[in-house]
Amino acid sequence: MSRPARHSRPLPGPHHGPGMMGMAQQKPKNFKATLRRLAAFLRPHAPALAFVFLTAVLSTVFTIFSPKILGQATTVMFEGLLGMIRGTGTGIDFGRIGEILLTLAALYVASALFAYLQQYVMAGVVQKMVYDLRESVNRKLARLPLKFFDARPHGDTLSRVVNDIDTISNTFQQSLTQFISSVVMLVGAVVMMLTISPVLTLIALVTLPLSFVAIGFITKRSQKHFRDMQRSLGELNGHVEEMFTGHPVVKAFGREKRSIERFEEINGKWYEAGWRAQFLSGVIMPVMGFIGNIGYVFICVLGGIFVMRRAIEIGDVQAFISYSRQFAMPITQTAQIANIIQATIAAAERVFELLDEEEETPDPVSAVSSGKPAGNVRFEHVRFSYRDDVPLIEDMNIDVKAGQTVAIVGPTGAGKTTLVNLLMRFYDLKGGRITIDGRDIAEMARGDVRGMFGMVLQDTWLFHGTIRDNIAYGKEGATDGEVVAAAKAAYADRFIRTLPDGYDTVLNEEASNLSQGQKQLLTIARAFLADPPMLILDEATSNVDTRTELQIQRAMSRLMKGRTSFVIAHRLSTIRDADLILVMRDGAVIEQGTHEELLAKKGFYAELYESQFSGQRVGSAG
Repeated sequence: MSRPARHSRPLPGPHHGPGMMGMAQQKPKNFKATLRRLAAFLRPHAPALAFVFLTAVLSTVFTIFSPKILGQATTVMFEGLLGMIRGTGTGIDFGRIGEILLTLAALYVASALFAYLQQYVMAGVVQKMVYDLRESVNRKLARLPLKFFDARPHGDTLSRVVNDIDTISNTFQQSLTQFISSVVMLVGAVVMMLTISPVLTLIALVTLPLSFVAIGFITKRSQKHFRDMQRSLGELNGHVEEMFTGHPVVKAFGREKRSIERFEEINGKWYEAGWRAQFLSGVIMPVMGFIGNIGYVFICVLGGIFVMRRAIEIGDVQAFISYSRQFAMPITQTAQIANIIQATIAAAERVFELLDEEEETPDPVSAVSSGKPAGNVRFEHVRFSYRDDVPLIEDMNIDVKAGQTVAIVGPTGAGKTTLVNLLMRFYDLKGGRITIDGRDIAEMARGDVRGMFGMVLQDTWLFHGTIRDNIAYGKEGATDGEVVAAAKAAYADRFIRTLPDGYDTVLNEEASNLSQGQKQLLTIARAFLADPPMLILDEATSNVDTRTELQIQRAMSRLMKGRTSFVIAHRLSTIRDADLILVMRDGAVIEQGTHEELLAKKGFYAELYESQFSGQRVGSAG
């Protein structure tokens, strides 16, 4: 079974109304609530996180003791030198200094070892958490209705799945352990400072409220800009994806200048938001440095006075200055982490917006596969609209017998593709019901409904892989013989064998190394291989030359024999032999009958046919 069309009837979206860009501008969710949702993904890894916390504490504790011990070495050297100057001592006690240095080396090695274990375990925890988050998003995408993808730029969705989750991953990997270490360092430094001098500690702590005020003031203003950055990034990804996918069309209509202008406009918004966010983030360091330096001045002056008064030793002053720097460093790190968290929460909100999207209505619990259908299809008083305030289909009634070929014709926007989307359960009805062999498709699993149909659409979809793999996509476990037979039935075997690698030819991105006609033949071969009970054809031969079209029409006649087939027709000359022609306009079936019956009515179908026939005659005469 070939893949459904990537685009269907457009919903209000980036080009038709508010859509995703409008939704991205809504107020962000509650900060704490988003943080709790992120924490929920870490909860299954609580034992490993406890180990990370323990190793982070031990690593930091060993580091905290180092300045105090190093200060003892300074004191030993100072007292030794002072004794030598006064002539009252034996000189510097290098043995004692050696013992202190060995103790320091042991502390540093132990700290490094625990830091290594902490990072090793944390890397595993974060990657498992991100794996679970990506899995949740991937499963969510599979449950989202077609209208979600119709209404949103693919690039924005891609940005949420890739960039935003990467932002979350980097933050947890780099910032969580740093945050733990910073808190332990802050507490440990304060304790060690108190053991040296409560007075000097009080001076150091005076700078703390100033630091928190500065951090709060800056981060409050930076949060908006980090959120704008994430939104602009998603918009930029959407534009780039759209422009590169439609690059030939952009060039054909000479819209390169407008495309570049639009890119520069979005890129400018991203630059502006990024500049402001990074500027505010960068301001924190000099502000914190300035506040810290004020404290250092007072500590050095008072520390010198205390040493002269023999209140403390000179090594303690050195240690205290180190601790005051260790005390300031975690505050600065916490400020930096706060900015990173702003970007992470903005990214997480976008991911959770995706996870909170309305899903398809679940399949009935009692849904049971009914096997291969005969192909009797009925539309009974069907009502449908893409938007509640704009009705599209009202009271549609169609009765299709098994094995009939049904052609659906009408002007653009009449509802032809919508009818197929309803038949495939890509959208749910607003009223009425559709039955297959008397069974309501709403009571069947979507997979079972879609498995009854093979689709060949104008919008070809081929993935990066070999030609063999692309044809085999129509049937799980297809053999090479079946693939070749399907290609021959679709008249694709001949051109495939002319390629350098034949069936093993690898299609590049967008399959641009094949012509449009060749790509269409491969999708037709895929439908042949699927051998479905019913068919949906959307002018499947419109992109091939006249000779190939005749070959495919013969092959299609064989394929459609005995199968219920729905053919969306644009060229009326191709559906003269249809068992039933449905003429649609403004979402309603206004005429039904065979080709001859509809011409005899001299109604809307006759006008359409005459206008096409006249156009063909004029073109031939020209």
